[in-house]
Amino acid sequence: MAGSRRHTPAARTTPAARTSRRAAPARSRRRQRSGLRTSFVVALSLLVLASAGIGWIYLKLSGNINTFSAGGLSDNRPVGTSKGQNVLVIGSDARTDGNSSLGGGDQDDIGRSDTAFLLHIYADHQHAVAVSIPRDTLLDIPPCRLPDGTWTKTQVNAMFNAAFSVGQSAQGNPACTQNTVEHLTGLRVDHTVVVDFKGFAKLTEVVGGVQVCLPQDIYQKDLNPNRATRGERLFTQGAQTVSGRQALDYVRIRHGIGDGSDIGRIKRQQAFVAALLKKVKSDGLTPTKLLPLANAATRSMTVDPGLGSADKLISFMMSLKDIDLHNTKFVTIPWRYEGARVAIVEPDASELWAALKADRTVDGKDASGTKDAGTEEATGSPASPTPSATAEGSGGATGEVSGGGISVAVYNGTTVTGLAARASRTLTDHDFVVTGTATASSQDHTTTVIEYGVGLEDRARTVARLFPGAEVTPVSTTSGIDVVLGTSYADAPAPGSVPSAMTDDARSADDDPCSNLSYG
Repeated sequence: MAGSRRHTPAARTTPAARTSRRAAPARSRRRQRSGLRTSFVVALSLLVLASAGIGWIYLKLSGNINTFSAGGLSDNRPVGTSKGQNVLVIGSDARTDGNSSLGGGDQDDIGRSDTAFLLHIYADHQHAVAVSIPRDTLLDIPPCRLPDGTWTKTQVNAMFNAAFSVGQSAQGNPACTQNTVEHLTGLRVDHTVVVDFKGFAKLTEVVGGVQVCLPQDIYQKDLNPNRATRGERLFTQGAQTVSGRQALDYVRIRHGIGDGSDIGRIKRQQAFVAALLKKVKSDGLTPTKLLPLANAATRSMTVDPGLGSADKLISFMMSLKDIDLHNTKFVTIPWRYEGARVAIVEPDASELWAALKADRTVDGKDASGTKDAGTEEATGSPASPTPSATAEGSGGATGEVSGGGISVAVYNGTTVTGLAARASRTLTDHDFVVTGTATASSQDHTTTVIEYGVGLEDRARTVARLFPGAEVTPVSTTSGIDVVLGTSYADAPAPGSVPSAMTDDARSADDDPCSNLSYG
């Protein structure tokens, strides 16, 4: 038929085809979900592997750490008075455990403290000071616990480095030295770290060497004066980078420089530690950087139980990251020669310990972390001193003075303005109750006098512990306790201040490594 068209019926969609089209997006979604699951599983696996790796590292570090027994610590320890920390660092010259190859000597010798310093980390965690204690310092070594559980008797006028061997074992020696330092300073030692020759040498290798400086060429005989000949040259004059055995030789040199004394060696050791800190800080205090350092250090280190695991040790190291190099100071305990030995100079040493208790820096700043400290930084002038005082307790031990609510009236017996207010702050900071301040009937008192009424002698003597040299006398005209201040109190350094001689001689961690290297 003309005009007709062939009609082709539309293709019918079969059920199978329809199912196929619906299934295609579903398979795509399943592939996406499968891909996500695979990615998640891979990521989770990597996380587990990474965590296992970190866990393995921490387990390895913890396995490296040796701890000494806390059973040897004294039962009569100072009370902690600061939000900062005190860390005793001891360099041991023990020849055991392979150290004799680096230092010579008897491989069975348990050693002495070759060097030691008390590191005070201030409460603001932005300042620190390391106080070196010469090994030849004459002092009292309190009772030490022996391996059989018995305790030694107090040794009077003994050399400080002998404390490390009195305990007769590697486990007992650190506690004995810690007890000695606490007895000497009246400061509670929060942590003690002992590093031997091997640990020290390895640490310097891990950081890639440390810059030091020698005032002259150094030969083998300078390190070992018993040699018959001068031997080979170990160091050339001037600045250089050392690590490993050479670094150990540097900090051990005593003879042939300056007067050949331990004091001169301490100055070079302080310069070395300062340079080491500078190198570590320049590399960055991050866990990644600290792990190899910690691994090197823990191989030949003994610590107190409080630092006896990797996480505790690294956490402590990380807590130091905000301390500025310039605010890290090195000083030596106030000293003088007594024959061939070193005697402690008083009252300078007591003033230093009081300053650390009060968190006063060697240059007089308040580093207690309080609001007053912030005011000081803003104005550039020292804030009011945070007074602290110590006094001789039973057996000569140093203890903190506590008034326990004893009432006291304060009178200024001098013409020095503000003296009564200063004494009042000292008293109230030690829990005394100041009932009032006034000017005394006369202002010509040279010595401070503590006057007391009937039955108050014991309390008056407690008050007198805050005023060294004060006279304690009964007075019938008073029923309480009166403090009449003399010029001796006015002339005394403000509590918490450091003797000026120490301030002038302090080294900062950012100082030139070639400056102030030797004594004599």
